[in-house]
Amino acid sequence: MSSCCGPKEEESHCSPGPGKKDWWLIGSFSIVAAAYLVHLLHIPLEQINFPQLQNFTHHCYELLNEMWFGIVLGGFAVGVLHYVPQSSIQKLMGNGKNFSGILRATLAGVLLDLCSHGILMVGVKLYNKGMSLGQTMAFLIASPWNSFSLTLILISLIGFSWTMAFIVLSMIIAVVSGVIFNYLVKIGKLPENPASSNLQDENQFEQKSFWQEIPKTPIAFLRDVVWHGIKDSKSIIKWLFIGIILASAIREILSVAQYEEYFGNTGFGLFLTIIFASILEVCSEGSAPIASDIFLRAKSPGNAFAFMMAGVSTDYTEIMVLKENTKSWKIAFALPLVTLPQVILVAWMIHFL
Repeated sequence: MSSCCGPKEEESHCSPGPGKKDWWLIGSFSIVAAAYLVHLLHIPLEQINFPQLQNFTHHCYELLNEMWFGIVLGGFAVGVLHYVPQSSIQKLMGNGKNFSGILRATLAGVLLDLCSHGILMVGVKLYNKGMSLGQTMAFLIASPWNSFSLTLILISLIGFSWTMAFIVLSMIIAVVSGVIFNYLVKIGKLPENPASSNLQDENQFEQKSFWQEIPKTPIAFLRDVVWHGIKDSKSIIKWLFIGIILASAIREILSVAQYEEYFGNTGFGLFLTIIFASILEVCSEGSAPIASDIFLRAKSPGNAFAFMMAGVSTDYTEIMVLKENTKSWKIAFALPLVTLPQVILVAWMIHFL
């Protein structure tokens, strides 16, 4: 009798083994690609008397246009990271078990100019390169909407003071969460990153093979970077496509105007904000205009902050990607359990400023 927790079952559940087709990736890509082309080529669907399908293709088109640049940059960064020695990542990020290492990862997440989906791809690659669990979580939590370009967008939408306040508060949550995750690993409640535990044994061999693996010509290097970026990002891109499909369906069911009306400066408004931020899968660039509407129309800075942060904490794409790459449901669900109470507390405190 095969075990339900054995490695074969784990492999077949989320990540197909060598030579097996990933039907989730194929299916989600096919749906998104078909919807994108239908809208791009202005193919009418009214004759089938299903206008919601036409709107669905429009939402897929919009979401993919918002996400593609961050996905491409993230994939390229993942391809480059393939050639960076694990020991070099460790030196750059510092000791992952110390507070300074958590702080370095948080600052790296803030300074890296990628959208949430590009950051997710880079964060998972850094985890596979040996970054501690606490550092990985701090990196992911701090960075999704703190990129330089999005900071400028937020300043234009809600002003300089509130933008800086949001950034500082999100960094505090990232650092606190990173410390908590490292503590949970230390006491054995969460598994340690196996890549970091094997780091010292592989340092010398890795430094030698690093120079041998790099292609000799720029064209060959670029080709290999693109190839490794695509290959190493497949599990993440799969869940991005699934997220696009779900978000497009939800956008058709619920309009932005419908829930903006209820996102007032109340406990119930905060509750609705958390719920819909969890459901609505948008890229960081897509979340900024919605958050600014909550900030300005509902006159609720706390709910605007909660909207941007709760999407990070409860994003089903991020949870599934974490599960698939860490092989741990505990780690995946620890993300919302650790961060969401902090987000709610900070948002509630902002209400009384």
